[in-house]
Amino acid sequence: MSSLQHVNPRVREMRVSPHSALRSLAARITQEIITGAQKPFKDVIDVSSCDPHKAGMKPISFVRQVLAVCLYPQLLEDNSLPLDVKLRAQSFLEVCDGKSVGSYTASSGSLHVRQSIAEFIMRRDAGVPSYANNIFISAGLQRALMVVVKLLASGEGETQTGVLTPIPCPHTLPMLLDEAGVMLVPYQLREDRGWVVDLEELHRALKTARGRCKPRAIYISNPGNPTGHVQDRKSIEEVIQFAAAERLLLLVDEVHQDSVYGQSKEFISYKKVLFEMGKEYSETVELVSLNSLSSACMGECGLRAGYMEVVNMDPDVMLFVDSVLCGDISTPVTGQLALDLMVNPPKPGDPSCDTYTQEILLRRATLSQNAKRAQEFLNGLPGVSCQPVMGGIYLYPRLRLLSEITEQAKVLEVEADVLYCQKLLEEEGVFVGAGCQHGGTTGNHHLRFCILVPPHTLEEALDRLGSFHRRLWADSRTLTKV
Repeated sequence: MSSLQHVNPRVREMRVSPHSALRSLAARITQEIITGAQKPFKDVIDVSSCDPHKAGMKPISFVRQVLAVCLYPQLLEDNSLPLDVKLRAQSFLEVCDGKSVGSYTASSGSLHVRQSIAEFIMRRDAGVPSYANNIFISAGLQRALMVVVKLLASGEGETQTGVLTPIPCPHTLPMLLDEAGVMLVPYQLREDRGWVVDLEELHRALKTARGRCKPRAIYISNPGNPTGHVQDRKSIEEVIQFAAAERLLLLVDEVHQDSVYGQSKEFISYKKVLFEMGKEYSETVELVSLNSLSSACMGECGLRAGYMEVVNMDPDVMLFVDSVLCGDISTPVTGQLALDLMVNPPKPGDPSCDTYTQEILLRRATLSQNAKRAQEFLNGLPGVSCQPVMGGIYLYPRLRLLSEITEQAKVLEVEADVLYCQKLLEEEGVFVGAGCQHGGTTGNHHLRFCILVPPHTLEEALDRLGSFHRRLWADSRTLTKV
């Protein structure tokens, strides 16, 4: 790779996320502060993406205590630890080869943990069957998604695999599809109706795509990332019927299923609805459901573990799921054990149950209160509107930017919302995500704002953002050349 021409063409053609450039800018500003540079702010506040522990949210005690004992079994003799913590750690160590978390597991994950996940899914879905053999553990949700997309990817030109993808979508998804050699087929969520999945729009996107690629899957995020919408049963049924009629694999990201707080809203899994629609659907529609430790209540992003459950997949194809995962040898064992704790928490009567329950309820209350507070604040700013958030960890406010700003963005060859984020970061030290979406058709500008942060951090971020925005709105000439 002595020159760019020797780099894999597929990698060269990957679209560049503006988030990477903004993150580099945030890191540079942080380093400048560390080395003594004078800034009008004392630190950079990152509310661009989900990393709650970096933002100051405390980890769940039970998770860290059990992992600590697993990593250092001598703590089994520590009388200050609750009995259920030590018993859980002992049960984990018993199923680890060599009774050590330093050993490998099967490439698809520990059978013990996969069985715990299957039991959790059955409890969640009121008894709908779930089997450990249909569950695969991976190093995070992105890795699981890449495994499936790689299996789908084939062809070129009109035969190239396409995946129907919501706009807005998770900011890492377009690059993942590029890397796999799959075409992103955009379908627009309806912002004016609370970011709903619109059936007519799905048909439009599919019709437009045919002749340019071969659509083979549809990606759904529920609760929505980054929009915060939560699908009701009727909407889920419509998507399932659409997937069945068009013979599309359903790829469903349900990582924020534990964070639904909108009034009269509840999380309903795609699998539960699928099995309640009768054998016409439950025995034919292919479904891959994804979840991970990055969920709102755990927030254990750095432990890198997630899982997918596959439904109605050909057993011969499932063998290749395992084969692709073999490239990782196995998911980090500490992450797998944390997954077990996420799906099988302390029960009433266990010594750790009260503390665990209090910490989870506090996390959910913080998220709900932050959502309400931030939404009210943002809707009070000139030129900003934010749809009600029903779940998830993001707000996705819309910006109405003055023409002077959009014109300068054109001159600088950047998206207007990216320019807004750059200046906010430079002038106030607040790092928010730019909402620009590859494949979008509306031309609107948005921000991606993570609300899974401590309340005092949220207040500081809103205060700085408000000062910047009002100053910008009052005098658009403050956007000088970057």
